[in-house]
Amino acid sequence: AGVRPGGSGAFKFDAAKPRLPAPKLYDYDTIKAKVAPSKALTEAVEDAFAQLANGKVDVPMPMHIGVAETAAAGPGDCHIKGGYIEGAPTWTVKLANVSFYKNVEKGLPAGSGVFVVCDAANGGPKAVLHENRYLTDLRTGAAGAVAVKHLAVKGAKSVAFIGTGVIAESMARSTATVFGFEEAFAYSRDVSKAQTFCDKMSEELGYPFAACGSAEDAVRAADVVFTQTPGGEWVLEESWLRPHALIVCSGSDQPTKNEIPPNVLKKAKVVTDITAQCARVGEVRSAIAAGVMTAEDVHAELGQIVSGRVKGRKGKELIVCDLTGTGAQDAAIGSHVMEALAGVRPGGSGAFKFDAAKPRLPAPKLYDYDTIKAKVAPSKALTEAVEDAF
Repeated sequence: AGVRPGGSGAFKFDAAKPRLPAPKLYDYDTIKAKVAPSKALTEAVEDAFAQLANGKVDVPMPMHIGVAETAAAGPGDCHIKGGYIEGAPTWTVKLANVSFYKNVEKGLPAGSGVFVVCDAANGGPKAVLHENRYLTDLRTGAAGAVAVKHLAVKGAKSVAFIGTGVIAESMARSTATVFGFEEAFAYSRDVSKAQTFCDKMSEELGYPFAACGSAEDAVRAADVVFTQTPGGEWVLEESWLRPHALIVCSGSDQPTKNEIPPNVLKKAKVVTDITAQCARVGEVRSAIAAGVMTAEDVHAELGQIVSGRVKGRKGKELIVCDLTGTGAQDAAIGSHVMEALAGVRPGGSGAFKFDAAKPRLPAPKLYDYDTIKAKVAPSKALTEAVEDAF
């Protein structure tokens, strides 16, 4: 506490012994100014799915840390994902902090996060990206775009968005880089929020978005349906769906969440990002729990379809694509972002202007090795802290 990173000067290292370079800390504004939805980003995520299917990605199962509500903390959740795509110059670990809903009472966002991008040649951390879930939202949108590109019915013209937050915006923007819809429909419990979403997206993407009075109205009008809600309850019914509809669902990423009724998955051809993960935390988990399908009933993983190993859509069948988020996507966007930030000075772009009237969580500090070694040593207090943890 009170120590300025790099300011101690107490620890003197041997300059004759080379070190790996220290990582750079890139601030949110610099990242947002330099990285946006694009065809190149969508294709990077698409390739990551293909490499995943080809066994060229090392992706561990996600880690979840629950932050219990106490006088000093929470409630909230931390999701940790990561991966390495064989042959890539970097690998990535992503830490997403979500559902800190007490922040909202203070005018602060409920989510935040960082990416740690490491050099695949020497293992050293290259950068800490203070992305505040911006990159997470981009890679989620890119996955949705890949799903639409490979699974939407031929000639699909209309799309619906159930839930109109930042994920819906990302889905709309990313999909527009690879697929052309002609009309969109959106539903949110907050009518004004749905209208704001529609106005913004219509202006940005150049085709009409209409706010609907019910989820049913939106779903019935659509060839493709995106669902991205908190996942606390079902958001559609089987009878609302067009026979050839594609549902891209991304709201369920924990065992407590479920957007899609199990009978819809029973009827549909089901595609996942990672089947084992979806069976644990996605919509597939809920359908398995309801006894209407097993993991073996999943038609394919998205990467198998992208790579051509398995055929996706064959005609006008109903398809559900269950997206829970993969470390492969994080690895892909990590490498993409490092290319975009090449030669960029952190905090130096000045291109993105945020609304200073909207409070933010403070940016993290990046403490260097020398400062840490100068200020932290074996002690009784440290031993007792570990003892208490046990």
